[in-house]
Formats: sequence, C-alpha cells, structure tokens
Amino acid sequence: MRPRFVGRTGLADAVTVGNAMVGFLAALVATVDVAAAARLLLLAAILDGLDGVVARWRGGTPVGPFLDSLADVVSFAVAPAVLVYAVAAREWAISPLEPGSPEAIAALVLPTLFVGAAITRLGLYTAYDTEESYTEGVQSTLAATLIGAAVLTGMTGPETLLALTAAFCYLMLSPLRYPDLLARDALVMGVVHALAVLTPGAFGRTFPWALFFLGLAYLLLGPWLYWREEFPLRGVAG
Repeated sequence: MRPRFVGRTGLADAVTVGNAMVGFLAALVATVDVAAAARLLLLAAILDGLDGVVARWRGGTPVGPFLDSLADVVSFAVAPAVLVYAVAAREWAISPLEPGSPEAIAALVLPTLFVGAAITRLGLYTAYDTEESYTEGVQSTLAATLIGAAVLTGMTGPETLLALTAAFCYLMLSPLRYPDLLARDALVMGVVHALAVLTPGAFGRTFPWALFFLGLAYLLLGPWLYWREEFPLRGVAG
C-alpha cells in the first residue's frame, strides 16, 4: 500500500516549514530579548520569500500553498503580535492577568485583533487570490517586516508599535490593491532585509532604517505608483 503522505513534499516545503519554526522562536524569544526576536521575525520573512524562489527552481507541490499560509500564521500573525505585546509589557510593567489600565487593555486587545486580521487575510488569500499582478490588502509579511524593522531601528515605544498594529488590523483587510514586486526590486529588498538581520547595528542602524523606509514607501505608495505589466514575483503576498 502506497503511503499517503511520505515523499509528497519538496525542498520549497521544507523552507516553508523552516519559516514557521523561526517564527515560533521569534515569539518565544520576544519574552526575553525583543531585538533578537525582531531579527528572527525578519529572518522568517526572508524564508517566506525564499520558498517561492526554490519552488520555481525545483518545482512546487500541491501542499505548498497550504503550508505557506499555515507557516505565515505562526510567523506573521502570532509572532509580531507577541513581539508588540512583549515591548508594551516591558515598558509599562503590565501583566496579561491584570489588564486594569487603558494601556494594558490596548496592549492586549490590539495584538489580539492583529492576529485575527492576519489569519483572516491569509485564509482569504489562499482561497481567493488568483490574480497575477496584485493582491488585495496589505500582506501580513509586510506588516510583520515593518514591525520587526521598527524595533531594530530603536522605535520601541509601545505607543508607536501599537499604532502600527492598529493600522495593520485595518490595512490587511482593506480593499487596497498591492502589486507584486518585480524580481529586481524583490532582490534589492532581500539584500537589505538580510543585512538588517545580520548587522542591525552597523552604520547607525542603517539597514533596519533602510528596510523600514522601503517597506513604508511600498505600503503608502504601492497601490498608486507601482503598477507595471511584466515579471511580477509571485508567492510572497501572504
């Protein structure tokens, strides 16, 4: 009798699972070291883009899209939410068991809403996103990347991160159309992304700042100024 599952995954799927494992580590580490957690979050985002590259190189499998969305739930829904809460809990000395103050309530509610919005967006993307040139709503990967980059730049004020979190709760489910990156632009972003992970403090935190502003520019201007017809990079729009 032929096994049902053995041998039905590929190299790209292994990279996707690695994304989920790194995202889980980011959530764990956030409770003790928010900068290290932010670096792991950005590493998970790199793996999220890499699995699409590997799938085009070695071929994908039918399970790939499902694994991708499941992994993204861990890395780009749960992990960034835990990171934001961890920053707020440390700065405001709050406990999830004693959410008495308005700050504590915001620190609990907004990351929780972020998880719900990100999971909803990932489900909708997996089920309905068939366009070849754009996706609707801000990608959960971009939301997590901006949160991680913000932490590495030193923007660790709870108010700033919670404001970002609140904005993404809407933007991930908004009807705004975000075009897929051209391969050359994705490569530039990938290099900056990797440098932000490897050397976050170099040259006055240049690489986390560069990643943050590149991501912010795409977030604010992408739906209106980035439309093009050829060579989109698919597979990184979760």
